[in-house]
Amino acid sequence: MSIAVNGDASSSGWQNQYYHVDQVLDRPGPRTDPSFLAGDGVKDFLRNQCKILVIGAGGLGCEILANLALSGFKDIHVIDMDTIDISNLNRQFLFRQKDVGKPKATVAAEFVMNRVPGVKVTPFYGKIQDKDEDYYMQFNLVICGLDSVEARRWINATLVNMVDPENPESLKPLIDGGTEGFKGQARVILPTITSCYECSLDMLNKQTAFPICTIANTPRLPEHCIEWASVLEWPRVFKDKKMDTDDPEHINWLYNTASKRAREFNIEGVTWSLTQGVVKNIIPAIASTNAIIAASCCNEAFKIATSSAAYLNNYFMLIGTEGVYSYTFEHEKRDDCPVCGGQTMDITISRDWTVDRLIEMLVERQDIQIKKPSLSTPTTHIYFQAPPQLEEATRPNLEKKVSELVDDGGEMTVTATTLPFSLSIRIKYT
Repeated sequence: MSIAVNGDASSSGWQNQYYHVDQVLDRPGPRTDPSFLAGDGVKDFLRNQCKILVIGAGGLGCEILANLALSGFKDIHVIDMDTIDISNLNRQFLFRQKDVGKPKATVAAEFVMNRVPGVKVTPFYGKIQDKDEDYYMQFNLVICGLDSVEARRWINATLVNMVDPENPESLKPLIDGGTEGFKGQARVILPTITSCYECSLDMLNKQTAFPICTIANTPRLPEHCIEWASVLEWPRVFKDKKMDTDDPEHINWLYNTASKRAREFNIEGVTWSLTQGVVKNIIPAIASTNAIIAASCCNEAFKIATSSAAYLNNYFMLIGTEGVYSYTFEHEKRDDCPVCGGQTMDITISRDWTVDRLIEMLVERQDIQIKKPSLSTPTTHIYFQAPPQLEEATRPNLEKKVSELVDDGGEMTVTATTLPFSLSIRIKYT
């Protein structure tokens, strides 16, 4: 966004740095919300009262922070748990080589405040889980520029749980942005009103972490073969030698080993690039995609904060792999969403399934995405991943049939350290 001052402005220099923004706020337009109060009132709220939180100061976060400051937001907070790496500098433009090793949040905050006078950016170097609900309650808006599904799920569940029907101020709009290569998405989540992040888990790419029993005994995907090569075969062949995922020779060994196993099980699709992607968990980042998605997120934040136009309802997709294509649609709430829905999730399995097989299925379900689930009923500890004593005590249940422990139509609670909530499932047998 340009901060140059138009010649028609009544003053010059930094005093009128928001002249172009004021053209939107000084008068209503054809798509203006009926609650929009044009003039000094809305400008005062945006610049002196609205407090906004940015989660993530990486590729997206850097763009978002700069855009917000140039759009008139003056009270900005940023959280990031990472330090600056040399590999960040090609796209995270708030950082320089001298900043390598320093906290991203701190450096980004200092950079924006130096470049945009009058803006206050408060950094926090740490995890979002380090803050409690009182901290998040102070903000009017939250924008996520994260590269972690787990962190998104945590903040989504936290904001949903904060909503008090008796207190409208407890509803904090969440704007989420994400990019992968030439593709990206931006969405507006109104906790308890629109679909939440958890509602759309099945739209994400498949996980690259799989149960050991699957990759060891019954591989079905090329990723299973690659995981087998890296998790099981490498330690067996090389003992205590540590794998270096940046070493082409190591990647090549994994590729050849995974390809051989794939042929044994008639599985196609093992490639060198897929091997590298699985073991390094690579998410490609492109600066231009970050810029477009960050602009979309900040545009929505501006519209929500000022009511100057209708905000997104509720999902925007950018696909730039072949040309530039965008698509906007309304993602609907899931009634059985464990975060914002009120219904129990139905799981249909065979009566012959063991507890171990049920756990494997829960791990692989795209709409659940859980890594190490623990299972219980109101009366029985079926299987717990931790603590070690409880894991040992419940381990024999892994070989038992689920039907021996849970009646048809019976409910089971699924928990995990990676989930900020409990999932309630109803077991039905075929």
